[in-house]
Order: sequence, then structure tokens, then C-alpha cells
Amino acid sequence: MICAYTERRWNELRAAVASVQQQRYAPQEIIVVVDNNSALFERVCAEFPQVTAIENRYRRGLSGARNSGIAVARGEVIAFLDEDAIAAPDWLEHLLAPYDQPNVVGVGGAIEPLWLEGRPRWFPDEFNWVVGCTYRGLAPVLHPVRNLIGCNMSFRRTVFEAVGGFRDGMGRIGTKPLGCEETEFCIRLQQQEPQWVLLYEPRAGVAHAVPPTRARWRYFIERCFGEGVSKAQVTRSVGAQDGLASERTYALRTLPSGIARGLADTLFHVDVAGLGRAVAITAGLGTTIAGYLTSWLWHRWAN
Repeated sequence: MICAYTERRWNELRAAVASVQQQRYAPQEIIVVVDNNSALFERVCAEFPQVTAIENRYRRGLSGARNSGIAVARGEVIAFLDEDAIAAPDWLEHLLAPYDQPNVVGVGGAIEPLWLEGRPRWFPDEFNWVVGCTYRGLAPVLHPVRNLIGCNMSFRRTVFEAVGGFRDGMGRIGTKPLGCEETEFCIRLQQQEPQWVLLYEPRAGVAHAVPPTRARWRYFIERCFGEGVSKAQVTRSVGAQDGLASERTYALRTLPSGIARGLADTLFHVDVAGLGRAVAITAGLGTTIAGYLTSWLWHRWAN
């Protein structure tokens, strides 16, 4: 399933569809869901007659678009790919292999950033999630995880029947820098069925385009603040204990190591950009916390 909302990414959408059509393990069907854009829907229908094209039948946004696709999907496993991502030829092959284990209900893969105008030297690997990619801190081997990343994930169709779809009103709407709808869904399904397992399979790889607008400091800060707001929404839905479990380890172990690495690069390798990466990590963490507290206080005041 590929969700799209703007014709400005038409070339990227074409590349995404082509990468799925060229899989060594052929998919049963390719579903393109168009969110709130009738012109784009007509273009998809006209130029991709071989795919199943539908419009978002629920509330505008990525959650509604995904739920619309889930409603018409026929496969036993539903794989999700962003419209600006390109899947490796063996993507589906590696995604599907772990489903031989009956308790595995979801598998996600590695997401490499494809910087269209080069990666800024100040941008830390620990914050690759800002541009929807795999970040430093995830082990590069097959292992269980709390949640999958939306650009490259898959689930058994039966889990949607058991726990429902993605939370309505949560996640990205157009260019609004929010997210975490897949995080909330993954936590919710494991709360309901603790024996279910989600796996990260790094060999199931995709490349995710990062345009120049997302390689700027302003977007970095806006996305971090939006992530904090989204995390507050998640904790209200599933509780702080599960909603922030991975974030605690990330904030207490991964980020301090990243700051130390950046400072060491500056002091011992004469890499001034290392200081920039250390500052970005500190600012990113602080801004994310600010977004979380702002959302938490606003919700408490409003209620």
C-alpha cells in the first residue's frame, strides 16, 4: 500500500510503484490510496491501470488513508511504503520471511535517507527519524521492537480485524509535521495481545527521499516539536509507561553517546561539524520535550 496526497511528488510516486512492481517476490496487489486530491486520483487511475487506486474514505490524513486501503486489501500481509520511497528488489522477500513464525504479526525494515542535495554535516544520525528514516540506536540485526516506522512496515491483516486500524485524527495531515500513528497502533496491538511480536529486519531496505526543505534547521526544529506533541497524544491513548518506554532508553543512552561522539569529533578529529551535531542533538531533545509538555499542559487546561 502506498498513500499519496500531492501531485508535487508525482515522479517519486511513479518510482515507488515501479520499485514494488520489480520485486523478486511479486505482490498480490498494489494499492495506491489518494488523500483528499481528486485530480491526483484521476491521474493515478489513468496512468497506473495495473494498480488498485482508491480515495481516502475516512477523515483526511495518513491514518484515514491507510485505514481506507486496509478495508479493500485482500492479502494476508499488508506492506506499507511511502510514496517518496524506493524499495530494494528483495524488500518484500525479506519482509515476509519472518511471518513463518505464527506469533510474528508485524515486520519492518531499514530506511536509508536519500538526500537530494546532500546531507547537512550538522545533521546527527541519531535524529534520522526527523526525515522518516532509521536512526542510530537500532541494532543492525533482526530483533523485536516496540514499534515499526511507517515508511517501511508490514502487518498481518488479521491484526487490524482484532484491534482496529490506525487512530483517527492522529498522525500526519499533508505537510503538518506530526506523526506517531504507527507507534500508537503498535503499542495498542501488543497491549491487547502481549504474545504478539513485531520485528525489525534490516535487510528489508528502502531508500527515502529527503528534499532540501527537510534538510534545514527550521524543519528539524519544527519536526522535533511536532514529535513531542505526537508523543503526548500517544501517551494519552496507551499510557506513559508503554508510550515512553523506548524513548527513555533513547534519551538516556543513545543521545548522550551521540553528543559525546560529536564533541570527540571536534576535539580529536578537527571536525567542527561534530560540535554542530552535538548542538543539534541537544536542541532536538529539548524541543521534543517542549512539544510534549506544551501538548500535555494544553490538554490538561482544555479538560
